[in-house]
Amino acid sequence: MDLKILFDPIPDRIIQKPYAHNSFFKHIHYYGELFPDLNGIQIAIIGLEDARGCRDEDSFDEAANEVRLKLYSLKRGLSHYKIADLGNLRAGIDLKETYIRIQSVGEELMKRQILPIYIGGTHDLDYGQYLSYEGMKKLVSMLTVDAKIDMEDEGMPFEIHSQDIILHQPNFLFNYTQLAYQSFLTDRDLVNVMEKLYFDHVRLGQLRDNFKEIEPLIRNADLVSFDICAIQSADAPGASDAQPFGLTAEEACQICWFAGMNEKLSSLGLYGYQPCYDDQRFKTASVMATMVWYFIEGFYHRKDSLSFKSNDYTKYTVSLDSKPSVILFYKSNLSGKWWMEVPQTGKEKFERDTIIPCSYQDYQTAQRGEIPERWINAQLKLY
Repeated sequence: MDLKILFDPIPDRIIQKPYAHNSFFKHIHYYGELFPDLNGIQIAIIGLEDARGCRDEDSFDEAANEVRLKLYSLKRGLSHYKIADLGNLRAGIDLKETYIRIQSVGEELMKRQILPIYIGGTHDLDYGQYLSYEGMKKLVSMLTVDAKIDMEDEGMPFEIHSQDIILHQPNFLFNYTQLAYQSFLTDRDLVNVMEKLYFDHVRLGQLRDNFKEIEPLIRNADLVSFDICAIQSADAPGASDAQPFGLTAEEACQICWFAGMNEKLSSLGLYGYQPCYDDQRFKTASVMATMVWYFIEGFYHRKDSLSFKSNDYTKYTVSLDSKPSVILFYKSNLSGKWWMEVPQTGKEKFERDTIIPCSYQDYQTAQRGEIPERWINAQLKLY
């Protein structure tokens, strides 16, 4: 597939700026005069410009480019980058064609073992991000960070796209997780739907009460979709629906760090940025650029092989007085992360890994003779 025909190069005003020798820009490949050679590339940055999923289309103009300006000026990390910025994906004739283009590009990159990072456009473009997994012939888990649950019965695409993902046929969605939603923006009926489907959901207040407990949820995701309206307006004013309450910029970067560290995660999307609502210093673009930076740093700090029979893991057996009588836990000797096993019975509905991410707190719960809620939810999904 010739990807070049789908992209516009990065504007000269961005690539001709005098960046420092140790800047992010000086250590990546980018689409300027020539399309970058993808051989050996591990991460591809893709700008998205289609905003037809929202009522205020013009407000999304130059979103990806404003983030680039901030990202390129950041200092490079300690790792040897193998990153390409492919430029901005050309929008399709209609929104459906844009979804298909995102799907095709994502499929092609992931076949080459390249992780795409999508920046810009409306949040409904994550539908194309999700569709890129359809040809993989496996079930995937998706995690969304958003102040609202976008499953309304009717409305603009950015308001209903999560429902489109869940109802898509053929169905290859194993789990859907919603982080940082705010109750006063969310219909309680939608929360009930999440619970009936055994999908994970964490309110902003719950997330704050025990922030580290969201890490296993992020570590279980194959793709992450992040709407910047989930970040409080003091830190990220660049969205028409920015709220005074929400994640801090620091928490958003921590989530991206967790996502980057996730060995199984293979795509990231950052959506919803509207530069016309940003402040004079383009604070939101700075926050998003830093989120990308932390995600990339996390990616280059991946340690775990996920080969649980290797010497990289210590196995713990916890006996219970009820069914199950035993729960197996695995702790990485490299990263200190935990997993637990949901036993197979031969009656599984899906072909799916049965060793799932968990936390040390889940291990402590089992030691007290209680079955961890995360284990119960996983079994309900599997069988």
